Amino acid sequence: MRSPAFAVLVLALLLAACQPSADQPSDAAPDAGADAPAQADPDAAAPDAATQDAEDAPRPDHPALQVATIDGGQYDLAEHRGQWVVVNFWATWCSPCLKEMPELSALHTMREHITVVGLAYEEIDVPAMQSFLTEHPVAYPIAIIDVYEPPADFETPRGLPMTYLIAPDGKVARQFLGPVTAKEIEAAIASNGGPQLEALPEAEAEATPAKA
Repeated sequence: MRSPAFAVLVLALLLAACQPSADQPSDAAPDAGADAPAQADPDAAAPDAATQDAEDAPRPDHPALQVATIDGGQYDLAEHRGQWVVVNFWATWCSPCLKEMPELSALHTMREHITVVGLAYEEIDVPAMQSFLTEHPVAYPIAIIDVYEPPADFETPRGLPMTYLIAPDGKVARQFLGPVTAKEIEAAIASNGGPQLEALPEAEAEATPAKA
């Protein structure tokens, strides 16, 4: 028969095995800085196998997008063939998203060949979004996206902002993760056969009036 002291020793060894070692690296990620993309949904549970398969499915080269905008209108990506379209996934709580909004507004208002649409990827109602936009106005249309059923032809955002550049033929020309500047978008347009223009003047804090 084993002594009580032996049983205590075994229990102590088992408890010690459940603790992380002193030199085990921390799971905390380092601060990536203000320009890093924000995590899209930090409280989201891990997807089940079926959901993961759907997320990993290949996306069409020519995505479709039909959404209701907060001004009561409808936005249809197909109606913008012939233009370069910037599809910007963002959220009101995302600091990098707010940083890029003035430059996106400048592109929308000052470049005839470029149009922008903002897709708010968060749970927020229309009045709250309208109130937010009085403080952070933009010239381009905004739609609120269902985070549980986002547009099927685009990848589910894992970080924000996430931006797609759609070519005039409707094909995805470039995808950006993290904040993007007007200069970077215009460089991507030029590298994909679009016009190469003089850089826009530095965007002002407030959006200019929308295009007719």
